[in-house]
Amino acid sequence: MGVHGLTSYVGEHSEFFVDLQLRNIDVIIDGNNLYHHLYFDSNLDIRHGGDYDSFADITRQFFQSLAVCHIQPYVVLDGGNDASNKKCATLKERAKEKIQAAHSLSRGGGGSLLPLLVREVFKQILTELQVPFVQSFSEADRDIVSLANHLSCPVLTLDSDFCIFDLQSGYCPLNYFQWRNLCKCKDSQECYIPARCFSLERFCRHFNMNKTLLPLFAVMSGNDYINLPAMEVFFSKIHLPTEKSRRKSRKHDRIQGLLNWLSRFADLSEAMENVLKYFKKHEKEDIRQLLSSFMGEYEPSNVNLKDFFQSGMYESEEMKKLKLPQWIETHLIKGQLAPFVSDALILRSTILPVQVENMQRDSAHSITLPIRQVIYWLLLNTAPSSLSPPLNKQPTSFPPVFYEFDRLQKSLKKSSVHVAELAQKFPDSWYALSTLNEAPIAERLLFLFEAFGVSACILEPVPCLLQLPMAVTCYWTQFSEPKLTLQHIKALLLGVTFGELDKMLHIPDPERSHAEVNKIVREQFLKWKENKSPKDYLEIDVAHTFCQWQCCLQAGLHLNQLLCRPLPEPDLTRLYNGTLVHRLYHQLKSSSTPENLLSTSPKIYKLYCSMVQIVKDSTPPGFFQKSKSQRKKNKKIISKLPDIRESTMMDTLPFCSTNRFATLAIEN
Repeated sequence: MGVHGLTSYVGEHSEFFVDLQLRNIDVIIDGNNLYHHLYFDSNLDIRHGGDYDSFADITRQFFQSLAVCHIQPYVVLDGGNDASNKKCATLKERAKEKIQAAHSLSRGGGGSLLPLLVREVFKQILTELQVPFVQSFSEADRDIVSLANHLSCPVLTLDSDFCIFDLQSGYCPLNYFQWRNLCKCKDSQECYIPARCFSLERFCRHFNMNKTLLPLFAVMSGNDYINLPAMEVFFSKIHLPTEKSRRKSRKHDRIQGLLNWLSRFADLSEAMENVLKYFKKHEKEDIRQLLSSFMGEYEPSNVNLKDFFQSGMYESEEMKKLKLPQWIETHLIKGQLAPFVSDALILRSTILPVQVENMQRDSAHSITLPIRQVIYWLLLNTAPSSLSPPLNKQPTSFPPVFYEFDRLQKSLKKSSVHVAELAQKFPDSWYALSTLNEAPIAERLLFLFEAFGVSACILEPVPCLLQLPMAVTCYWTQFSEPKLTLQHIKALLLGVTFGELDKMLHIPDPERSHAEVNKIVREQFLKWKENKSPKDYLEIDVAHTFCQWQCCLQAGLHLNQLLCRPLPEPDLTRLYNGTLVHRLYHQLKSSSTPENLLSTSPKIYKLYCSMVQIVKDSTPPGFFQKSKSQRKKNKKIISKLPDIRESTMMDTLPFCSTNRFATLAIEN
């Protein structure tokens, strides 16, 4: 949400703010707002699918700054849409805007588009750092206000709606929260973060205005979800008192004029009657009800998230009405199920987020339609009366239908999607949604592998944390359009291997015989990532191909979460780096230097070979055409490496032999 133009308006008035030195305090953080702010404010990649490792580092630094100042964060994330789906129209407009942004970015233009997996990476960092977080059932704003007032602490966000909410301890805008610039108190030498807090009292005093009028001001001004055409009738008939503004802005003039006009009235009732004077008699009651309804969005919710942070659960009247299975409620609240699952379960409707992809091709999400159909089947596989009537009601068509909003070229298209027909293949009651969490892990694993068309044995050569990404990669290889080359596979898996190498260097390992070589290999990979070439451009079909892989991974995460994680979730903070993968792809076009470099680190090279072989084993013979580029060793790089290997190592090291067990002969 956010009142249009209000953030920039209040930003021009320092008198509305109080300077703070934040330390030894609790803060409530708007999670969605924070991860957007951290990603965009850090100038990270948005064209190549995201630099999740860099984002993870920045997020860690943010929370480490809070810890140094003894600031205890409580993070609240948005959930899905509520059962009324009242914000559907606005969300569709946002989706259309993102498609245009993606199109602009794909052609070298500007735009802001968050990479697909940022939210999941953010949650993993919160878990890693043991930062307490909760996922609201729908939009989190009102829950955040309620929690902040229960705990008497400020809210950290960048949403101008928090200038309207009545917060006991105020709202600290993220753009004034100087977490990178820690200071020390002169007397105690304690660290603090310089911040500014918006003061509702100062704001209202400036306009000599009753604060109960602010929700009416917000609704009349319009925000991301409220746009009443009737208000334009009001504004066309009234002359709003304005002052000379510091810079010319129609939005600012309207904001200031409306605030000045409303300040004439003693209370909400008087203000409402004066607004209604400008409407025809037969319109007044409808307008009154609309305004009153939307003003309710600025009331704190009845949900007490304090209960969750104390006991691990909270009660929601909305959830009670839906009669969801208890384990579903719990997993939604803990953020263990994505809003996608919530929307599909409650609304049977989802909006699929666009990426920077080829707008002339089918949406990158098209590749995962069969996986989503499996998810929809699980969500509908309920025992009679286990869900409330709206959810349990079967549509007239058969099989049941879900609705998806997805990109079609440069527009947003609504499609009806039938669920997968799996009742005969999986007749067991284990797969009923109400008891899915109780199904044996072997059954859930079988279901997951069946969905991606892989067998458990083919994934055995890689660690458990990489088995889901490898299952996803095998699926992607089979169904990607345009068809993949081995170059795509190797670039992706070299990127995954780089993440594993980075993990090895950051996590102490008793077997450190090749630590120096690993450092040199890592440094060279970082150079490929960071050194921009004059010819560095976005090859749109390559980008589209890797977008499809991210869609496959996201669908895999959603299905794995719904099955209560029969496979451990991969470390997304190191799994994929878009910039690096794209550069490796182009590097592999002209040479095999990245692979040859990797071969100097036997343990990590063995992992890479195993992953490449898994993909080869999952495809029919002759699936990959041989690359025309010759594989030449980069003698310049290899010569810099210390000779700490046995003299026969390079001679005996297989280059991803067709026998997937050959790599087991490599010494660690």
